[in-house]
Amino acid sequence: MTQLDPIEKFQLLFARAAAGAPFDAAAVTLATADASGRPAARMVLLRGVDPRGFVVYTNYDSRKGRHLSENPYAAICCYWPWLDAQVRIEGRVERVAGAESDAYFASRPRGSQLGAWASDQSRPLDARPTLEKRYEALEAHYEKQSIPRPPHWGGVRVIPDRIEFWRAEANRLHDRCVYLREPDGWRTETLYP
Repeated sequence: MTQLDPIEKFQLLFARAAAGAPFDAAAVTLATADASGRPAARMVLLRGVDPRGFVVYTNYDSRKGRHLSENPYAAICCYWPWLDAQVRIEGRVERVAGAESDAYFASRPRGSQLGAWASDQSRPLDARPTLEKRYEALEAHYEKQSIPRPPHWGGVRVIPDRIEFWRAEANRLHDRCVYLREPDGWRTETLYP
């Protein structure tokens, strides 16, 4: 029997997770590190998966955006407790093409589009009303027109070189299979739990 490509395997597992999800199955942990190697992790929404990699969207000037510019490697952890399954993805990061970011931005709710312009994500905010006034001004400015994607906002793709699938088993003898990218394709290893 031929082993599935890890991206295809992920897509099948993600579809199962989404079908029975008690919350958004696209909510994943994204871990980054700054230039000195200091790590940070946060929840984000996984918005695309294809043979090129795993896509999330962000403000490029945010803390995570700055980390990814300084140190273009990241890790994603997906955990779906209702399936007793986890997937860990590690790899190099690149920005997605502008047209791809434009298309995704256009699909977002109008309020989220305005929010992308209004927020200096991760920067200090003196008071909530400052943000709200900024949002209201943008809402008035774009009242009868489409909202363009901010130049500081777009997608980043994690191009995996390591994908690990974990499944809970009895007596903590969990099943772990890791895919490692090599020049001629993917190599797999089974890991001790």
